[in-house]
Amino acid sequence: MPGGRLTQQERQQIGLGLADGLAYAEIARRLDRPTSTVTREVMRNGGPTAYRADLAHRATERRAHRRKPASSRGAEEAALPHGRDPEAVAEYEERFTTVMMQSGLSNKMMARVMVCLLTTDSGSMTAAELVQRLQVSPASISKSIAFLESQALVRRERDERRRERYVIDENLWYHSMEASVRALTEQVEISRQGVGILGPGTPAAVRLENVARFLDFVAESLARAAEQARDVLHTKAESTSDGA
Repeated sequence: MPGGRLTQQERQQIGLGLADGLAYAEIARRLDRPTSTVTREVMRNGGPTAYRADLAHRATERRAHRRKPASSRGAEEAALPHGRDPEAVAEYEERFTTVMMQSGLSNKMMARVMVCLLTTDSGSMTAAELVQRLQVSPASISKSIAFLESQALVRRERDERRRERYVIDENLWYHSMEASVRALTEQVEISRQGVGILGPGTPAAVRLENVARFLDFVAESLARAAEQARDVLHTKAESTSDGA
């Protein structure tokens, strides 16, 4: 089975396979590559609907170029906590970013900031730390944080040095679901207002009433499920011998 990086020709075959609706496993079999290699390649380059071989190849070359200076650093400087593999973590964060973009964070920088906070043990970082970690401008971080705050995905707080930190707390997804329920409730209300304005019993009013009933049910179910999940499924991080 061949190893090493994918060639441009292999990426073109992946693109053709996706266009033909082939499963990752079948594409991998035709390339004589592990299925995980094809899956990782597609997910880190736009996903199955947006994958383009030429763009994927250029993106891989850019990533390789950016990693070259890091390879000359000392092992101690490049080390990650808990014995994590830096390359595996970097690849995982790229795949995670792609998934977040497909889930609604259409802006890549916002998705990168979100993933960066999620994969940090402390669950919080300053703007300067995010700038250094992601190698982007402070303005990019500020814009991304403002959006994530508006979606109840992060919050701000001051640390002991009076620095502003951006925090993801233990109830992140619960608060996000709460925001979704509020948005759905607003849609229910505006739909039902339309029923009265357009005339009860008319085709348009019936359509809006059905929309309102559907969204009302979903909002109530989502709120109840989020509450139950927070109480039942929440787990704590285990303490470690090094005190982390």
